[in-house]
Amino acid sequence: MKAVSGYLKENDGLKKALTGADVVVIPAGVPRKPGMTRDDLFNINAGIVRDLITGVAETSPKAFILIISNPVNSTVPIAAEVLKQAGVFDPKRLFGVTTLDVVRAETFVQEITGEKDPSKTVIPVIGGHSGETIVPLFSQAKPAVSIPADKLGALVHRVQFGGDEVVQAKGGAGSATLSMAYAGYRFTESVIKAIKGQKGIVEPSYVYLPGISGGEAIAKETGVDFFSVPIEFGSSGAEKAYNVLTSVSPEEKELLEAAKTGLKGSIDKGVAFVAKSPEQK
Repeated sequence: MKAVSGYLKENDGLKKALTGADVVVIPAGVPRKPGMTRDDLFNINAGIVRDLITGVAETSPKAFILIISNPVNSTVPIAAEVLKQAGVFDPKRLFGVTTLDVVRAETFVQEITGEKDPSKTVIPVIGGHSGETIVPLFSQAKPAVSIPADKLGALVHRVQFGGDEVVQAKGGAGSATLSMAYAGYRFTESVIKAIKGQKGIVEPSYVYLPGISGGEAIAKETGVDFFSVPIEFGSSGAEKAYNVLTSVSPEEKELLEAAKTGLKGSIDKGVAFVAKSPEQK
C-alpha cells in the first residue's frame, strides 16, 4: 500500500501533485445552489479548470484527463483549447465525465421495470451533461425495457434535471455528492482497467469527436465537435466512438435537436473563454 500525499497551492503544490501523474481527475469548483444552472457556475469554474489544465500541460502532458467540473459542456472545450495552445492536445486522452446521467437513467427506470439491480440494465445517455442536452436512449436499453408512453416524458425529464431535485432536497446545503462520487469512481475505474489492458470496456463520455476513430461522422451528423456517445476505451484512451444516432426513436430525435442547440452555445462559450483569457496569451 503506497502512501497518499496531499498538496496546497503554495510552494509549487500543483506541480508536485501533477508531476508523473498517469490519470488526472478534476472535480474542482463550486457546487450548485438553489436556482443555479450549470451555466451559472461558468465564470468561477472555467478559470479553475483552465489553470489546472495549464498545470497538467506543463507537468504531465501524457496523462489521461477526466473532467467532472461543471459545466462539463464548456469545461471540456476549455481544456482542449488550453492543451492545444500548449501543443500537447491528444483527443483520445481527454474525457468529460457524464456517467452520473447514465447512473440516473439506470436507477430511475427501475421504478417502472421493477429490476432491483441497476447494473443489469445498460442505457446509453448521449449529448451533453446539462438539462436538455442530456439525451437518455431508453429505446436502446439492454435488455430492452418497456416504458408506458404516459411515463416516458417524466422519466426523461427526471434524468435531465435530477441534479435540480438533489439541490432542492438539500435546501441549498449542497448538490449531488455521493452519486457523483460513485459515477466518478465508476468512470475512472473503467479508464484504468482499459489502460492496464482489459478489453471491451465501453462507457458514454463527452469527447472531442473529430480526434477519435468513428467520431468524425458523428460530429458531421450532430453539427458539434464535442458530444457524448458510447466510447470504447483502450490502452491509449478513447479508441472508438460508437454512432448510436442511426437507431433513435422519433421522441429521441426531438430531444437530440434541443441538445444540439444547447451544446453549440456551451462549446462556443468555452472556446471563447480561452481565446480572450490574458493568462493564455
